[in-house]
Amino acid sequence: MPVPFADLQLQYQNIKAQIDGAIAAVIRDNAFIRGPYVDAFEREFASAVDIKHCVSCANGTDALYLAMAALKVKPGDEVITTAHSWISTSAMITHAGGTVVFADTDGTTFTIDPAAVEAAITPRTVGIIPVHLYGQPADMDAIMAIARKHKLWVIEDCAQAHLARYKGQQIGTFGTAATYSFYPGKNLGAMGDAGAVVTNDGALAEHMTMLARHGGLIKHQHHIEGINSRLDGMQAAILSAKLPHLTEWTKARQDAAKIYDAGLNQIEDVVVPSIAAGRTHVYHLYTIQHPRRDALAVHLNANGVQTAINYPTALPFLAAYIRFRHRPEQFPNAYRDQSRILSLPMFGEITSDQQIEVIDLIRTF
Repeated sequence: MPVPFADLQLQYQNIKAQIDGAIAAVIRDNAFIRGPYVDAFEREFASAVDIKHCVSCANGTDALYLAMAALKVKPGDEVITTAHSWISTSAMITHAGGTVVFADTDGTTFTIDPAAVEAAITPRTVGIIPVHLYGQPADMDAIMAIARKHKLWVIEDCAQAHLARYKGQQIGTFGTAATYSFYPGKNLGAMGDAGAVVTNDGALAEHMTMLARHGGLIKHQHHIEGINSRLDGMQAAILSAKLPHLTEWTKARQDAAKIYDAGLNQIEDVVVPSIAAGRTHVYHLYTIQHPRRDALAVHLNANGVQTAINYPTALPFLAAYIRFRHRPEQFPNAYRDQSRILSLPMFGEITSDQQIEVIDLIRTF
């Protein structure tokens, strides 16, 4: 039985009438750039994630840039982020004008280690970007305590963690701002690129909105120099059609994770995701560890099971950061994990039969 890594077509077929209706409405109203569908989605998403302001933009990468640009990151400023993430998190620190400083992960949850954050702080540090990686929140109590102690801002990277909670509180509501990606494969995904920044700070929200719209809130009135990072009206309407299903889809992912946990826990050398106390994992990815990861991936792929490695090279060791001359001993957990991690098929519509197929193949291996 072939098992895809994700099945976006099946998700579409399940809500086809709603998606098709949303697309038709945008075409009917010629509301392709900004307009009522974008405004509606911003309101709906802010409500869904328990926050006051949502500033939509073209993608999750731009969301990170907008947040840091609005916080006036400047040359010489250092921003600490995790050694284990997608490059958008770190690259936007550089593009905003700052210097990226990596901190190791905690060795269990794949999220940033607060102790490593504290150790990385210098007089030039201005902020911290924790990533709620794979769908599990970072240790926000410890991170916010460090931020308060050193008077730093915090931007939460929520690209993989829509609706995740930390001790009952929605992630994205702890820091100064939080960024989201709606890339098609995300738990809430558009049918193209899309992103957003959320915040409870009204002045910051207005500044990020201006930055994303060529520096003005009204056409031809440019108060600052901005960029062009507007959410497409079609994508906004699609996201609004999908948003009411997100809670149901999240529970389906969590139920699927329980099936994987039960089937894989007893298999030698397989390490299933570990969830820290007080954290709600939303399983954008279900990532196991195995000492023979590459051989296991070949075995699964040869038998029709699609897998992925998120991410095969920890950020400090990418060619993009060779200038820092990082060493493995500086980031022992991230360095170890990069050769052991393997993401298995995970999507809201995955069936128990498909999961059993995956589990049986891993057991056979």
